[in-house]
Amino acid sequence: MDLAVYLQFFIGLIALVNPIGVVPIFYSMTADLTKEQQNRTSLVTCFSIVVILLVSFFFGNFILNAFKISIDSFRIAGGAVVIIIALTMINGKIGEHKINKEEKNENLEDYNNIAVVPLATPILAGPGSISATIVFGSSQHLAVEYLYSAITIAMFGLTCYILFRYSEPVIKKLGKTGSNVITRIMGLLLMSLGVEIITTGLRNIGVF
Repeated sequence: MDLAVYLQFFIGLIALVNPIGVVPIFYSMTADLTKEQQNRTSLVTCFSIVVILLVSFFFGNFILNAFKISIDSFRIAGGAVVIIIALTMINGKIGEHKINKEEKNENLEDYNNIAVVPLATPILAGPGSISATIVFGSSQHLAVEYLYSAITIAMFGLTCYILFRYSEPVIKKLGKTGSNVITRIMGLLLMSLGVEIITTGLRNIGVF
């Protein structure tokens, strides 16, 4: 069992979701909540992320087959989405690419629980991370591989929880400049991942 594959998957999710870059958004959305409410929001948000990614991982291929979409076609489309997200991250537009105009204009106080919408989705578990999870799931076949993948997704959710739970000291420590630098670095890593996904899809369908 090559554990480096799961480490790469974990790092890929970190780059795609960019939880450090989203910390300022989380903090601003929960600034008016009590400490207890903030902690509960961070827990529900990260639990929701794990559930969304696990469903994508285990049932993504089934959904693709139902619509008669090949995994390689999905790889190319998903890679394109990843590159678009990477470009917005390199430009420093933290989280803006993950919220459409209607969602951005809505008053967040209208949500019964902002933990699920818009924090968990679409800000965090967006098309990029879901696409990458489905593509990764297509390469897993053994029960132990599914187990390690599920653990990797759970560890990713735990990492997000820790960051959001301690968002206030993280914000003070990073500052706006630090957050922007991390976002751009993640964007470069993400663009490389997107190119790799598209290249794999094109190679598998015989383009080169």
